[in-house]
Amino acid sequence: MRHFVVGAVAVLAASAGVGAVTPSAGAAPTVRISVDAGTSLGTVPSSGIGLNTGFGDDHMGTAEVSSLMKAAGVRQLRYPGGSGADEYHWKTHTYGDGSGWIPSNTDFDHFMATAKRVGAQPIITANYGSGTPQEAADWVKYANVDKGCGVKYWEIGNEVYGNGHYGDGKGWETDKHADKSPTAYAKNLIAYAKAMKAVDPKVKIGAVLTTPGGWPDKEKAPGDSADWNHTVLSIAAKSIDFVIVHWYPGGTTTADLLNTPSRIGGVRSELRSLISTYAGSRAASVEIAVTETDAVGSPALTSQAAALFAPDTYMTWFEQGANHVDWWNLHNGSGEAPTTVNGETDYRDGGVLSAGTCAGGKCEPARDTPFPTYWGIRSLTALAKPGDTMVKSSSGNSSVAVHAVRSSTGGLNVMLINKSPQKAAPVSLSYAGFTPAAGPVTTVSYGKAGAALTTAKRGTAVAQTLPPYSITTLQLKPASRTAGAEKPTRAATQPGSTPRASTPTGPTRTAPTLTATLPVVGASGTTGTRAQAEGGAPVGRLAPRSASRGLASTGASSAVTYGAIGGLLLIAAGGVLVLRGRRRRALHGK
Repeated sequence: MRHFVVGAVAVLAASAGVGAVTPSAGAAPTVRISVDAGTSLGTVPSSGIGLNTGFGDDHMGTAEVSSLMKAAGVRQLRYPGGSGADEYHWKTHTYGDGSGWIPSNTDFDHFMATAKRVGAQPIITANYGSGTPQEAADWVKYANVDKGCGVKYWEIGNEVYGNGHYGDGKGWETDKHADKSPTAYAKNLIAYAKAMKAVDPKVKIGAVLTTPGGWPDKEKAPGDSADWNHTVLSIAAKSIDFVIVHWYPGGTTTADLLNTPSRIGGVRSELRSLISTYAGSRAASVEIAVTETDAVGSPALTSQAAALFAPDTYMTWFEQGANHVDWWNLHNGSGEAPTTVNGETDYRDGGVLSAGTCAGGKCEPARDTPFPTYWGIRSLTALAKPGDTMVKSSSGNSSVAVHAVRSSTGGLNVMLINKSPQKAAPVSLSYAGFTPAAGPVTTVSYGKAGAALTTAKRGTAVAQTLPPYSITTLQLKPASRTAGAEKPTRAATQPGSTPRASTPTGPTRTAPTLTATLPVVGASGTTGTRAQAEGGAPVGRLAPRSASRGLASTGASSAVTYGAIGGLLLIAAGGVLVLRGRRRRALHGK
């Protein structure tokens, strides 16, 4: 790599250590940011920024909603919706035994029309829980042969490991197979793959894995010789094209939540190790798909902390080699009363757009109003386009996250996320492999209580002040004498390693204005799925969900007999609308 510092200055910078600069009296510490624009972490996936959509969401395809998704840079839509996918029959557009009402405008044809308006690639979850390989193969034929939709990615089931095979035997995921073991899933997965590829050999088949570090990862039920991931991959690795995990890291505080992206490297390393063990020469071509993620299990779902978490999570997964990341959910609805988080109302809704529901006597904003999480995701449009090159970057303090991208036009965009809810963060930036043009720079930012992204000329390429709880992206042009002079080279990685460095330890040391490349801040931790985060058990090694949690009230008016609110199918019962099924299933939408 090349650093544009010379002589004694470079030596001094390299020997000074990392961290925050000692501030003048009364000033906030300056955070050192280093960008190595000459070291590539790969390209931004063409359909990486994804969003979940459900067959219970009757506003999924409206002109307003489609426009909002397109403006946010959404390039993938997942259908037909979480746990509901394992009870959805695409031919009849029915759910479960077919007796419940779902909107008529959310069937596969309507979904595909929405995906085309948005410009998004579909990823489809085939019904494993109550379906058959033939039903899935017929769907492939209808989609790709009869209709010419070119649907490439197909998941086989949702969170199949939640079928009751582990723990109390009841689980949250529908699975009508007599044998619910990982061995049975793997064998059935092969049957699905064979039937579907016989119709269209170009489709890619995905296997459901447990998230490393979250329950039931590493668990063995009676009669099993190995855990879920080892069993499934040892049998079916040759029949799949991608693996699927769900990333719900949770956190007891907003600070915990905002530090969770640093765990992603460890999760990716374990997944890659598993794939290498069982896929052999095909390992490099097996993709990683994160088909559900959001901030559930933390204090923030719609407030600003979740907005900061979103782009940091997307970009960290991309930097670690994931090809798809799908946020949960387009619309979701709230089943609990709003709370106050760092002075903001949090509506406890997993959607990026308001579903207009009420809970605890308080109602959300008007239907389809973007929550801060929407603007957090939309901030990525200022950072990168599909095919742009992600480059190495690091922060000297965990209070500020950084991601950097070389654009196709030769510029450099740097996203800075200030995780402090109260304090502005002065930052100084240094660059290797890129010389920015002098003068004020264009910034695109999103801050607390914002209702849009703000574009302004502010600060310089080497010094910025970040407002509290904000996302700020610098859009830098190269100095004229260096434009196009250097292209990034791929960072070297070893199996099980990560391209971003680990957390510095020990006290923070003082550094001069010019710095050498700094290691990225990280943190250790554990992961969990949505089920564990909502279950109240300690995050990391979590207890299985109890079947006794019952139905979750939405607080909606009893005047409606049937309705689909957001991604959730609602049925009138006892004077209020309740989410169909256990709370765990309700959160996954229909």
